[in-house]
Amino acid sequence: MNPFDLLIPVAHAQTAGQDPSGGLMSSSLFFIVLIAIMYFIMIRPQMKRQKEHRQMLEKLQKGDEVITSGGIAGTVSAISESFITVEVADGVQLRVQKGAISNVLPKGTLKSA
Repeated sequence: MNPFDLLIPVAHAQTAGQDPSGGLMSSSLFFIVLIAIMYFIMIRPQMKRQKEHRQMLEKLQKGDEVITSGGIAGTVSAISESFITVEVADGVQLRVQKGAISNVLPKGTLKSA
């Protein structure tokens, strides 16, 4: 007995009664199940978050209190097609892309801070 027989399984010849396409069927079924799992774990939740973010940006109005993805908090003072002007202090306004708005805060949050 060779010591490698314990580590590496010995290949046996296929018997005549077995269907050789069974391996192809099971491997293709495995990949279909794997793709379905990946869809429900990774792709679908990301699409849901993108849809919620897009809806939040559509509902954005002048006077809303927001936080940018960089962590800057301020009040929306102007909205254009692809940019939003955020007032972070009296007379200090920043122009950021719409996609940079990460969260809309409840009214009065910045006043209490």
